[in-house]
Amino acid sequence: MSRSAPTVLVVNVNTTRAVTEVIRRGAVAAAAPGTEVVAVTPRFGPASVESNVESHLSAVGVLDAVLTHDGLYDAVVHAGFGEVGREALQDVLEVPVVDITEAAAHTACLLGRTYGVVTSLDRTAPAILDRLRLAGLDGRCSGVRSVDLPVLELEVDPEVTAKAFVRQAQRCVEEDGAEVVVLGCAGMSGLHDAVASALDVPVVDGVAAAVRLAESLVALGLRTSKVRSYAPPRTKQVRGWPWPAPAVGDAGGRSDGVGPDAGGRR
Repeated sequence: MSRSAPTVLVVNVNTTRAVTEVIRRGAVAAAAPGTEVVAVTPRFGPASVESNVESHLSAVGVLDAVLTHDGLYDAVVHAGFGEVGREALQDVLEVPVVDITEAAAHTACLLGRTYGVVTSLDRTAPAILDRLRLAGLDGRCSGVRSVDLPVLELEVDPEVTAKAFVRQAQRCVEEDGAEVVVLGCAGMSGLHDAVASALDVPVVDGVAAAVRLAESLVALGLRTSKVRSYAPPRTKQVRGWPWPAPAVGDAGGRSDGVGPDAGGRR
């Protein structure tokens, strides 16, 4: 069992530090008293993630950010809505890894029969639905709506952004039959209050839900299963690997810089 006040490592999937700060503030606001939130920005990768190729590029940057992080942590939050990469972290870590997409959907399913997602760009909706389908959570999703604002423009005019999200959230409820609304972007953490105050339904922020779920898993003394799906990868050479390690595999530990306990608590 870990200590009563855990450290949660929250990893932004893009390299924009302003977005990381929005995520950090949302995570800190949601965390229980005493929980330490450490927000991390990948050292390489796309400035924002809004396409399939950017999602796959960001997954490597996120993996690098976690495995080269010097501090100790009890759980990791993968702060990318609809992005790939959570499974790779689970391969190499034993501490709980919580993805904000799944955390938000699981939480929403506890609050209503159906939930709708409001995200930034329409082109990201298929990726979000794919992630929900992979997690077995798509059956209760009434649909994904977008405000057609790129991630990096969400903070340009907060008032305009908030109004756009409220408008689409209302459509989720009134037209799609959603009983719960999920904010479908990590950079939307600051919009929760504005959307919640305008609607008479629960509004779930993925970052907040993921942090609370991560805390619960740590408090319960639970770890990522290493049977089958997330077993450590076999040791082998990986050419051009961005880390100083000569190999990726199941040696496990700081000695080679890569492994299930690199950086985390075991």
